Amino acid sequence: MKYAVKVSYIGRNYSGWQIQPDAVSVQEVIESSLAKVAGSHVRITGAGRTDKGVNAWGQVASFSMDKDIAPEKLRLAVNFYLPEDIRVMRAWHVPEDFSARYSAVSREYKYFVYHGRVCPPVMSGFVWWRKGRAWDMNLAREACNMIQGRHNFRAFCRAGECPDDPFRTIDSLRIRNHGRLSVISVKAQSFLTNMVRIIVGNVDMVATGKRGLAWLEGLLAGSERTESAMTVPAGGLWFWRVKYNEIPPA
Repeated sequence: MKYAVKVSYIGRNYSGWQIQPDAVSVQEVIESSLAKVAGSHVRITGAGRTDKGVNAWGQVASFSMDKDIAPEKLRLAVNFYLPEDIRVMRAWHVPEDFSARYSAVSREYKYFVYHGRVCPPVMSGFVWWRKGRAWDMNLAREACNMIQGRHNFRAFCRAGECPDDPFRTIDSLRIRNHGRLSVISVKAQSFLTNMVRIIVGNVDMVATGKRGLAWLEGLLAGSERTESAMTVPAGGLWFWRVKYNEIPPA
């Protein structure tokens, strides 16, 4: 029987989503909990990888089990064994050919930036506390509009991990403000390593007046990573939503 689950987690205590040697990952912890429910090892496939410290509101994973367990009972059982910073929010049956990764039509990330001299403690670790120069929101939006569409994102990928084809299409990139909190939403079918965090770093450079839109246009033409801005902190990034055609949104 094949299942999909919507997973929410806080990433600060984990090396990221993907299993890796000598480090604790979100995938490893979920698989361990599923094994206790299923009575055997269960291998899961995530909709996307998240790096160390990155959080998730709506990660999706798929897997097969020999046992046929009602989805709601499965959710409760797995959560019983999971730590409090990882939760299965929903579980449901999916067709045998469904893959959380390959069946995805789009993925959406949100990045949270708090502007000000003092950051509320409840936001600590979940936002990028931007202490310096205030953003010009008009410039920030112009930068976002420029980044939308299909470009060469070589300058927006972690050094040494850029694929031979660095072209990606950003379907949507927008900023919404809630007082001192800025929320940047990015939607695409796929992303390069660290791409969203580097996008935010480049928007920051334009929004603070340190770089102009012509510089950003040059980056999108295929500049090297060394010409680009910083990779902003992991804690402000949330894997927010995955869209599928075959099943209702998770």
